[in-house]
Amino acid sequence: MKKIGITGRSWLKSFHIFFCCAWIGTGLSMLLLGFVKGYTPSGDELYAVNASIKLIDDFIIIPAALGSLFTGLLICWLTNWGFFKFNWIVVKWIITVAQILFGTFFLGKWVNGATAISNTERALALQNQTYLYFREMNNYFGSIQVLLLIVVVFISVFKPWGKKLKKS
Repeated sequence: MKKIGITGRSWLKSFHIFFCCAWIGTGLSMLLLGFVKGYTPSGDELYAVNASIKLIDDFIIIPAALGSLFTGLLICWLTNWGFFKFNWIVVKWIITVAQILFGTFFLGKWVNGATAISNTERALALQNQTYLYFREMNNYFGSIQVLLLIVVVFISVFKPWGKKLKKS
């Protein structure tokens, strides 16, 4: 397979960095909103905060995560970095795919569930054990998710663990 040139690689890397920044920044925004929603004075405001988090998740987090995954795939495929030449790239792949799967099957369901409950129950949602569980899980695991995204950035910058050793 023919590799892309310097200009193509620069464009691809720029888009990859853009998607990563969007993913991290939006994750931080969702966390901030998540921590604030326990202090809303009315049920309508509680629902508005939850609906905002869901909107951000659906229209920014998901495209940013998929954009990061797709551009990372292209960088590995179309440049000399490869998929498995370097241990740090393998670690980034594992973390990124795990985060997307966890976000899809857990964080997303908790966001959607909290939004649905606050839509129907408004302020009473703050007394609903399922709602409180969803809120707690999103705050806790959302924090871990953002922290891992930042770790991936540091892995990208420092490129630890070097090249994989070839077995003879």
